[in-house]
This record gives sequence, C-alpha cells and structure tokens, in this order.
Amino acid sequence: MPREAPGNGSSAGGSQIITQHLHHAHYSGSPLHTYLRHPSLLLTDNFDCLETRFAVAFTVKLKELAAAEWPDARKKIYVQSQGIKTAPSETFDWYRFLQNAAIPVNTDRLHLFLLICGLRRVKDPLYLVEVFSDWHRKDPSVHLGIIGPAVDPVFTSEVKEKVKRAPGVHLLPELPQEELHAAVRRCFAVVNSSISEGMSAAILEAMDLEIPVLARNIPGNAAIIKHKETGLLFSNPQEFVVLSKSLMNDPIMEKEIITRAKDYVKKHHSWEGERKTYQNLVLRLQ
Repeated sequence: MPREAPGNGSSAGGSQIITQHLHHAHYSGSPLHTYLRHPSLLLTDNFDCLETRFAVAFTVKLKELAAAEWPDARKKIYVQSQGIKTAPSETFDWYRFLQNAAIPVNTDRLHLFLLICGLRRVKDPLYLVEVFSDWHRKDPSVHLGIIGPAVDPVFTSEVKEKVKRAPGVHLLPELPQEELHAAVRRCFAVVNSSISEGMSAAILEAMDLEIPVLARNIPGNAAIIKHKETGLLFSNPQEFVVLSKSLMNDPIMEKEIITRAKDYVKKHHSWEGERKTYQNLVLRLQ
C-alpha cells in the first residue's frame, strides 16, 4: 500500500522509488486503517503479504496493527518514520497567489491558515468551515485556504458548494510542491482536520518550514505533535478557534513551538535517514 503520490502534502521519499521496482508493501496511514476497519477488503486485496519481500511502517503502532492482521509477515515489517525534505520556490509570487484566491493583500494583519489535503472524506476539510467562517465575520483578518488535488470528484463538488457560502474560506487550486512549500512559508499556520492519519507529510513539512501547526487530536497526529510543545491539538472546531487565537496573541509561545517542532523534524524525520533505510533494505534483497 504505497502512500499518496508526491504533490500537495507529500514528500518524495525513497519509498516512492522502491514501490516502482520491488514487490514490497508500504504501510502509510489511511490505506492501512481502511483495511483494518473493513477486513473483508483483505479477501480480494491483501497484496500477497506472505510473498512480499519486506514492508515498511511509519510507526511501531502501525507495524503492530499490520502484524496482528498478518502474523506470519511480522519479521518482514520494518519501522521507518517518514522522511521530510522541503524546497520552497524562490520565485513564488505570494501577492498574486492571494489575489487569485480573492484574499485581501493590502493588510499587514492577514492571518492565513492553510489546510493541505487531497479532497476526500477521510481528510474532512469541511470540519472547520462553519466555525471558521463565523470567526472571520468577527475578525476579517483571518482566512482559511483549503488546498489540494480533487481526489474524490463527487466530494470535491460538495466542498465547492459549501465554501461558496462560507465567507473567509477559500478553495485554492493545487500547486506544484515547491510553490506549495513557498506558500506554507508565508502563511500563519497549517491546519489538519483529518478523521484518520498515518503520518501527515503536510504537518511535518510545515514544522520543517518553521510554521506552526494546528491539528485534530487523532492518534496519527498526536504521534508527531506534543500539544503546546511542537504544535497544537484540537478536539472540536470551537477549540480550534480558541487555540488559534491564543497562538495569534502569544508570539513567544509561537516561537517556542516553531523552534521545538523544527528540532523534532531534524531529529526524527530526516530525508537522508529514510533514504539510507531503503537503500539498506534493497541491499538485503541482493
């Protein structure tokens, strides 16, 4: 089960290359959770786990979930955190980006929150729309941009209709990864409102780019964010607004979170480390 293709919110790590050349499995987030919530799918799509040469899980917990489903494959499952590498475009036109999104550019008080995800139900991009729009009516400086590919066309239509009726919320077109990183670097915060995550590349990339993260308090997000240390975790839309306001009003807390998050990514999500792990796994096959 390979992770989503590189693009919005996904770093191009070594696993993408190996997926194309080797018979292996990559346990990321939503795909594995889907299989474990709906075991009947395994009857037709268990990717011949017993014949797989090796599998990689982002976390120990994901390894244990997979091993419980395929106990005979336990010794073939390795743990390697997702590696992150960001490369923001130096020619990205931030002001044109805002203009195209109909976001006011003639203000120093702009607080743009970016929710980066493929438009599908498990990412739940509509979770915060209503409360955010209410907040925008009271404070026009805050805007929410939802950005990512239209993975589910039917659901994307629902999102478009909802956003049309929500002042302060904008559905933005997908960007090349370098431009997306540049946009992240200029925004106020990155948001994750997913129902389920394995390990969000968008969160890790924001940390690497020294932008604070507000994420829904689900196991996958809580595994990489320590609340009020490396990011902020919210359990409902109202708490999201409270935490966002506290971040806006406390630059010292913002700086401390950014610093600790950057250190965390450097230590635990090195792109070079991920590449080395996959290189070693390939050597074992020879």
